[in-house]
Amino acid sequence: MAQVLQQAPYLADWGKDVADVFGEQDTSRPRINLAAETNRKLLDFGKNRIAEMDKQGIDTQILSLAGAPQFILDGKGVALIRTHNDQLAAAIRTYPQRFGGFASLPWQDPKAAVDEARRCVNELGLNGFLINGRPSGVFLDDARYLPVLKAISDLGKPLFLHPGIPIPTVQQAYYTGFNREVNARLSMFAWGWHHEVGVQTIRLILAGVFEKYPNLQVISGHWGELVPFYLQRLDDGLPQAATGLSRGITETYREHVYLTPSGMLSLPHLQFAQSVVGVDRILFSVDYPYLSLNGARNWLENLPIPYADKAKIAHQNAEKLFGTSF
Repeated sequence: MAQVLQQAPYLADWGKDVADVFGEQDTSRPRINLAAETNRKLLDFGKNRIAEMDKQGIDTQILSLAGAPQFILDGKGVALIRTHNDQLAAAIRTYPQRFGGFASLPWQDPKAAVDEARRCVNELGLNGFLINGRPSGVFLDDARYLPVLKAISDLGKPLFLHPGIPIPTVQQAYYTGFNREVNARLSMFAWGWHHEVGVQTIRLILAGVFEKYPNLQVISGHWGELVPFYLQRLDDGLPQAATGLSRGITETYREHVYLTPSGMLSLPHLQFAQSVVGVDRILFSVDYPYLSLNGARNWLENLPIPYADKAKIAHQNAEKLFGTSF
């Protein structure tokens, strides 16, 4: 996408010098796939994808757009996003027992985004919404996006806060100075964009968005993009006397954020997440096709936790959140 590459030319540098050779070869756990393999699989939501799901014992996947179409301006983005959502719904209708979907929204036009959110739920039957990174040069807590967040809250569907490219000035200051491969990976999936979406989550809390819209629920990948590990520090550093909020940051987080591992299948991370938000707010996922599906189901089935908790993580929590059955 030309508009995204203008802001993040380093995206094209991933995989130029170093190949992620483990990918599908490491059967013990999900590993990063080759960039070219990832790009090929992103476009496959038919029989080949289902065959791989069957091989790894994955019953259902939630599909979403792997890009940042909110950066496409001149009115083209709205039409493109609408077309994508139609295609997503068509893929789900073809395999209704295997796929669900998160809609994209035209955040560049908040009024159109409100209309599209309603259409995607009421007409297309999609399970929620996903945004890759920030909606523009500012974050989601900006006043212009409040009508969209209200619409999502009113519709009773979650918003997945997926990582996206860091703001260019931040990327240049924090994630450069190395070779092109390291710059790209450090800016993206190794570190940078996890911080970006973590900051976005914290800003939503501090802006009082969850107090304005108490039904709003968000999903945070990669075990919460580092935020759960700093909740106590955030409460200490930003007490209610300073924020003016009716609840502390940790309390708000526990009531409005769901966590998913996004393929980071680590027992210590799971145990920590359980202690912070509880088992009822953990959703199982693998960051496919950026990561392989290898070993994912085996990890879940062999966790040293009660079967009832495994069932919640595997599908019951998602069914309750999305209002559907898988």
